[in-house]
Parts: sequence; structure tokens; C-alpha cells
Amino acid sequence: MTSSKVPVSVLIPAKNEEKNLPACLDSVARADEIFVVDSQSSDRSGEIVESYGANLVQFHFNGQWPKKKNWSLENLPFRNEWVLIVDCDERITPEQWDEIAVAIQDQNYNGYYLNRRVFFLGKWIRYGGKYPDWNLRLFKYKEGRYENLGTEGVPNTGDNEVHEHVVLNGKVGYLKNDMLHEDFRDLFHWLERHNRYSNWEARVHYNILTGQDDDGTIGASLFGDAVQRKRFLKKIWVRLPFKPMLRFILFYFIQLGFLDGKAGYIYGRLLSQYEYQIGVKLYELKDCGGQLNTVQKIEKTATPQPVAQVDSASSS
Repeated sequence: MTSSKVPVSVLIPAKNEEKNLPACLDSVARADEIFVVDSQSSDRSGEIVESYGANLVQFHFNGQWPKKKNWSLENLPFRNEWVLIVDCDERITPEQWDEIAVAIQDQNYNGYYLNRRVFFLGKWIRYGGKYPDWNLRLFKYKEGRYENLGTEGVPNTGDNEVHEHVVLNGKVGYLKNDMLHEDFRDLFHWLERHNRYSNWEARVHYNILTGQDDDGTIGASLFGDAVQRKRFLKKIWVRLPFKPMLRFILFYFIQLGFLDGKAGYIYGRLLSQYEYQIGVKLYELKDCGGQLNTVQKIEKTATPQPVAQVDSASSS
């Protein structure tokens, strides 16, 4: 293993991540350049970034496209051709850095998918469909942008692309070594985060059901790459009944989530709850105009007019 700098610019989106930033920044120290794009954190995030000598940039979201990552790709003065996007709760291992250093020399590829190991309650969630978990995070920044799923105006979803994927020009490869997903915060933050995610998911489901989901996206294909296959299956999933129950059955039994022990069971139950939140918010959006406590309007019908009675005696 070598410790020399790798000619890659790292992009880290952040907000109030003082617990995760030190480990994240340690893991990307081999990068030639690091940008942390912050959303006016109220904790020590900015102080931590500066102590590591990374570039701190503030992003002010105006409620319109682009969100944080695409804005960064358009506006930051990267000095390297390749950019690596890493969330604060993710870690790039030394073995992966060695692989990245070699991969970016191959002129046949414009980007690479990274596989991710998700840790939850101290355990690697290896089953339940959580692994492999491919994400296109390493690419030539001039050739890729995050897709627009038409969700930037959805309230309470944040200013960062979370489940959107990169649309890239050119050939894409796959790295062998895994990145690690380790969140040092607690379950409160997991639930808080997924409450926001469910707002986003509800709008995505709504867009699929109303045929507004394909423009400017990676597309959905049963015979495409791993992400396109997921998107294809999602088009079927959103139309199924009993999704909270199905989500648990799929995760825990069919995809063998029970093999991850208690952590797997808890994760499966939380995913089922998450699916229920998405469904309720979709109903609120689709059938209630996005409003919770409103009286359903009843269309007024014309009041029947009394019919004049004719006196037969007087008319004779």
C-alpha cells in the first residue's frame, strides 16, 4: 500500500455532522483535494473541516434545482478531472484508495460504481437486499450530473440529492473493494432522516403513477445496470398493495434478513414502518391535496324546487 496523494477531488455534502466528519475526513486523507459543502451547520462541523485543512464551502438552497451535489459539480473549482462523492457517514478504506489510484488511469472508463457495506446497531447488514449496494460515486465530473426526479419543491426533504443517481456519459466500471457506511449518530437521527426521505419517496411514487418520472433520469430497464434494474422494479412495486407487510416479508424472509440476527429484525421492522409512512404520505398527496387536517369538500347539488300543485276543480 502507498500513502501518496491520489489525483482525485473529494466532495462531501454536510449539515450538522460533527460526529461523523472526523472519521470521514480521516478516510479521504489520500485525496489530492477535499471540499466539504455545508448547509450552515449549527454544530462544530465547520470548525472540524477547517482543522483538517479541507475546503469549506457554504451552500444556500433556494428551493429550486439544482440541489447541493449538482450545484457543487457545476460551481466548485476542482483541480482534478475525477471527483469522488462521499457522504459524512461513509468511509473509503486504504485498499479502496489503492484501487481508485489504478482505476482512474484507465482511459476506457468515465466512472465507477462503489459497493457499500451498511452497518446498523453494530452489525454489517449483509442480507435483506442491502448488499450489494452499488452507487456511482467516482467519475469525471464534467461527464456526470445527478438526475432530476422533480422533487426539489417537496417540503422537508432537505437540500441534498440522496436517492437520485448520476447520469454519466461514457463507460462505467465497478470497483472490487467496498466503502463502509457507519453512522455514529443514534436511532433518533435514523428515524428523523427517514421521515424526510419518506416525503421524497412519496413524491417519486406519485410521479411514477402519473407518468412524470422518466425525463432527465437514468431510466428504468430490466436489462440495464444494477441501478436501472432497481428503478424498473420500483415501477412495479409502487402499484402493489400491502407494501409495508410485503417489505418486511421480502427483507426478512425472502432476502434472508433473519441471518443478520436482532439487528436484521429491527432493520426490517423499521423498513416496514418506513414503507407505511411513504404510503400514507402518498395518499395525502394524491387524495387530499397534500393537506392533513382539512374537511373534504362536498359538491353542492341544486336544491329541488317545489312543484306547483294544480287544483283540478278550478281548472275545469
